[in-house]
Amino acid sequence: MDTLKIKGMSCQHCVGAVKKALEKFPGLSQITVDLLAGQATFTNNGVDRQQLRTAISKIGFEPGE
Repeated sequence: MDTLKIKGMSCQHCVGAVKKALEKFPGLSQITVDLLAGQATFTNNGVDRQQLRTAISKIGFEPGE
């Protein structure tokens, strides 16, 4: 499982928006977004992490490593 830190989430709507953005990548599966931990966890089958960071940034959140 891979993890991506995400700053700026403050509610369950934010969690849903992040999950929806990540679900658009066919190479990701088992996606969970944890509001309290400020991170998304997923199985990555070949998606470039920079693409994920860009998608998170486009919806208004700050992706970490």
